Amino acid sequence: MEKIKMTEWQKIKLGDICDVVGGGTPSTKVDDYWNGNIPWLTPKDLSGYSNRYISKGERSITEKGLQNSSAKMLPKGTVLLTSRAPIGYVAIANNDVCTNQGFKSIVLNRELFSPEFFYYLLKNNIDYVVGMASGSTFAEISGSQVKNLEFEVPPLEIQRKIAGILGALDDKIEVLRAQNKTLEQMAQAVFQSWFVDFDIVRAKAAGLPAADVCKKYHITPDIYDLFPSAFSADNLPLGWEKKKLGDEFKITMGQSPSGDTYNEEKKGIPFFQGRRDFGFRYPMKRVYCTAPTKFAEKGDVLVSVRAPVGDLNIANFRCCIGRGVAAVRHYTDSTAYTFYHLKNLSRDFDVFNEDGTVFGCIGKDDFLNLNFISCPQETLLKLLPQLDLFENKIYENSKQIRTLEQTRDTLLPQLLGGKIDVENVSLPSVNDEDILKI
Repeated sequence: MEKIKMTEWQKIKLGDICDVVGGGTPSTKVDDYWNGNIPWLTPKDLSGYSNRYISKGERSITEKGLQNSSAKMLPKGTVLLTSRAPIGYVAIANNDVCTNQGFKSIVLNRELFSPEFFYYLLKNNIDYVVGMASGSTFAEISGSQVKNLEFEVPPLEIQRKIAGILGALDDKIEVLRAQNKTLEQMAQAVFQSWFVDFDIVRAKAAGLPAADVCKKYHITPDIYDLFPSAFSADNLPLGWEKKKLGDEFKITMGQSPSGDTYNEEKKGIPFFQGRRDFGFRYPMKRVYCTAPTKFAEKGDVLVSVRAPVGDLNIANFRCCIGRGVAAVRHYTDSTAYTFYHLKNLSRDFDVFNEDGTVFGCIGKDDFLNLNFISCPQETLLKLLPQLDLFENKIYENSKQIRTLEQTRDTLLPQLLGGKIDVENVSLPSVNDEDILKI
């Protein structure tokens, strides 16, 4: 590795400015090689990982395991590139780590080069990098291929400014994603307490003072008053009853149009054949259809009905659904209530995953006949706004995330190609106080 100090943009070969390091796996038959203090990463740890920094994976090894394998200790700031399946994931080591042989890690001289800049440089060229993979047994990128990669690279000061701009966008995105996960956990906890565990009914039936119940379950007196104070002979809150899903939910099973009507050129309307394009909450538009047959409307909950059964997303636009997806809506039109009721049916869906002779699936009749506990309409309509508050905030956060991602993805090639001056970049306004406020 040569020490190249640059004063202007110039083309460099990775092998001239960094060490490219592989990894290794200690023997799995020796217990004292494992569960130590050294983070040990595999490509799987980076699959689906959204943060640019990573501290640890699912497993760790001991000093003895490190010494008795071809694994290498990699310093903080190492740019990690997965070179075996799944290929093409990139992250920056946030502390000393080691990896298995599925990586070609890039160790830079941090006095001359910014790991964050090279992280974004690889991300921007990842299709080209992945395209280099070859192999008869399984695809892999070799160390020599990584060393021969050539890029235009600016001086360190500009590297840091570019990485700072892109990193600021990613930081805001990560904060919003983390908040959405927290909001979902909070909404799930409220739904579980109110509609599944009947905590407030149990507390009232036990004769606990109203003020204590309100304080314990973080509810107002008007919410407290909506719940009965006793159970029926069926151990359900008085006035509540067991029903079939089809009694209150509209379920539209998807139907696949002719294959020649699919495209990725945005002709027609967005089309979802299965769960492939499901995101944290909302699906990504990738495939379109010019002759749709079955539709999901905005606000419908999308359910994967084939291999695996039960994965959920929410349609935030009108779309076409294929045979691997169903669209579900409660009669109140509450997306949140529909979503968390279906989420609560995960064990019921799992039965269909286990029963499939080839792969799991659920038909419409079985779907319609799933059981759930129904709340009286008058009570439900007064409770729903509380659940909707969580969902509305997730939706607004998700819109901000999309705006930030679009800005980042537009700036990425322009900044890395030296096409725009870093001093003239203005970022979209995002209220940080609002981001952090739930």
